This record gives sequence, structure tokens and C-alpha cells, in this order.
Amino acid sequence: MIVKVRVIPNAPDNEVVSRIGSVLRVKVTAPANDDETNAVLKDYLAEFFEVPTRKVNILRGANGREKTVEIIGRTEEQLKRVMESIP
Repeated sequence: MIVKVRVIPNAPDNEVVSRIGSVLRVKVTAPANDDETNAVLKDYLAEFFEVPTRKVNILRGANGREKTVEIIGRTEEQLKRVMESIP
């Protein structure tokens, strides 16, 4: 599954804030340092979607706040159910 992610750095906790269509707004505790932010984002999304970290890949936007992320390791149906549970 390919999702677009809007990253909000320097948050007190890692959390998915909202979903607008297929765009996730995700707060991460890491500062706005691209490498650190990407690592924390990948770890958090892996935990959120219950897949191994290596199954979360940033396809585009590694140096920005708008990212295109690929999540594999579960069926498309399972990943869609997780997406639909986000308010």
C-alpha cells in the first residue's frame, strides 16, 4: 500500500493525528532533522501497521515533510482496515 504522509516533527509523542483521504498526518518526537525524522517515522509506522520496520519504505520526499511511503508485509485488505480506523 502506498500512502502519503505529512510529518509534524518535535511532537511530545509519536501519533497519527488524522487522515484526509489517503494522506496521513503523523506527529513524531524527532526534530526536523531528515535522517532522524525518517528513522522515527519508519519505526512508528511499522508499529502502527504491525509490520517489520524493513517493510516500510520512503519512496519520495525523504528530505521534506510530505512523504510517499510504501507499506508491505500485510495484505492490502488488512492495511486498508487499519487506514479506515483512523479518524
